[in-house]
This record gives sequence, structure tokens and C-alpha cells, in this order.
Amino acid sequence: MRGIGWSSLNQERIVLVLAVLLFAVAAIGLPGFLAPDNLIAIVRSVSVLGILAFGMAIVIIGRGIDLSMVAIMAMSVAWYLQLLNGGMSDGLAFLLVLAAVIGIGVLNGVLVAYADVPAIFVTLASGSFVFGYVRSQLITQDAVAVPQGHWIEMFGGVRYFDIPVEVFIFAGLAVLTFLFLRFTKWGRFVYYEGDNPMAARNIGIPVRPMQVLRYVLAALISFIAGLLTAASLHSINTRIVNSNLLYDIVLVAVIGGIGLSGGRGGVRNVLVGAALIGILLNAMTIVDIPTLYQNLIKAAILLGAIIIDGILNPRDEQTAQQGDI
Repeated sequence: MRGIGWSSLNQERIVLVLAVLLFAVAAIGLPGFLAPDNLIAIVRSVSVLGILAFGMAIVIIGRGIDLSMVAIMAMSVAWYLQLLNGGMSDGLAFLLVLAAVIGIGVLNGVLVAYADVPAIFVTLASGSFVFGYVRSQLITQDAVAVPQGHWIEMFGGVRYFDIPVEVFIFAGLAVLTFLFLRFTKWGRFVYYEGDNPMAARNIGIPVRPMQVLRYVLAALISFIAGLLTAASLHSINTRIVNSNLLYDIVLVAVIGGIGLSGGRGGVRNVLVGAALIGILLNAMTIVDIPTLYQNLIKAAILLGAIIIDGILNPRDEQTAQQGDI
């Protein structure tokens, strides 16, 4: 009988083992950790984060990155609520904001795919522009409330089996993302392009339109996450753009095993990463570790995950062999 060798280990399995061990330690050592309300709180806390990580995963698997997701999430919903509070009809306001969200996604994709601008610079600039323009021209304050009696407010109070609705949305989007990546030709194109863009182009895959599609999907997923955030809090605070949420999204994706080199990973990696981060954050909150030190711990984990990813998944064969300069 063959034992479990080092070759059977990968980042996803290591993180899963760490999540299980951390859960066991917290269950034994922290009072109230296993309380049903706390377990639901763990899942609820990572629902929006996990949804955003699905969008980030689609982009990263195709060998890209989207740093505009949090800005799109917050500012699109803030503008939507501002339009509603200003008296615009719900249908018109929703369509107007949806068109703007798709437009930002298309702009990101076109600049990356057709102008050959590195994705990190395109999405960093577009995220800053979206935040600055919406905050200065379209909304009047940092926090915008959901109109009383609106469907978003009522949606936030929906529970099934005493579980908040956003947990079910998180699960549903996990299934849809999995089906897209694994069972559609566009999903397979994402993997082919992320693994080898030149080979994908040579076999006839529409590489550039697929790049645009990925950024549009990331923008739409960001909008959904923003609506869920507003439903839960009955408002949206645009200051979240300047928080550590963007780093948490990358952390969940990368620590779960989504290769920054592209072509590797999937929904399962996001779920594993979200489980570890959700348990870790909840445990640190119960222990009452200050936010400053929580951010320090998360930053160290992210740095470690990036280093491990660089070792396990070098950018390409030439990069892996070039050594020190």
C-alpha cells in the first residue's frame, strides 16, 4: 500500500488541513465558538467576500487581476441608492447603473486586451476613477441609505432555516461559477488562455474578447456583492473602497490555491480559502485581537501565499529557469 507522499500535497490541501485544525482548536479553546449563531456568523461574514473572490478567481485564472472590484461594488450601489432617494423609478435607476457597471467592465477588458496595458494598472486606475467621479459628481455623502420599504431592505431580512439569504446567494453563485468554468466552452477558454495565451490564440480561441468577458463578469459580480452588502446593512458606505477588503479578496483567492500564473484553480479553491479566513477572523475577533494586528496577520499570510504560489506555479518555464539576475 502506497503512503501519502509529498507529491500528493498541494496548496489547497494544506490550507484545508490548516482550516480543519484551526476550527478544532477554536472549538476547544474559545467559548461560544460552536454556538449556532456564531457558526452562521462565520459563513455570513465570508459570503460577500467569497462572492467577490469568485469574480477575482475568474480573472486570475485567465492570467489577469482586477483591482477595481471594490470600487465598482461600493460606488455602483451608492449611485443606485442615490438615484432612488432622488425619486427616479427603480427600473430606470437599475438599468442605468447596470449599464454603467457593464461599461466599466468593458473598458477594463478593452484596455487590457486591445491596448495591451497591464491589468494591474488599468484596474487600479479605473477603480480610482470610479470612486472619485461617483463620490464627487453623483452622490452627496459617504454613506447612502436604502429607501424605506425598498426591496433591498426587505431582501436583507429574508432567512431560511434561520440562515441569512446572502449565504444561499453565495452558495448559488458558487454553483454557477463552477458550472461556467468547468462545463462551458467559455470557461474552458479561460483556462486555456491562462495556461498559455499564445497557444490559445493559435488554436483559434478568441483571446481578446474572452479577456473583455472576464472583466465584465467581475464587474457584474461586484455589483451583486454590493447589493447584498446594502441589503444586510440597509446602506452602503463608500469608505469601504479605502479599506482592506480588496486585499482580503486576493487573499482568499491566492491562499486557496488560485495560481497567479494563470490556468489553475477553481471554485473549490475559493471555498477553502474563504473557510480558513472566515474561521481565522472569527477566532481573532473572539480573542479580541486589535484590528491593527489582525491586518498584520492577514498581510503576513498573503505574503506567504504569494511566495508559495511563486514557487509552485512559476509565471512560465522561461521565468522559472532564469534564476538570479
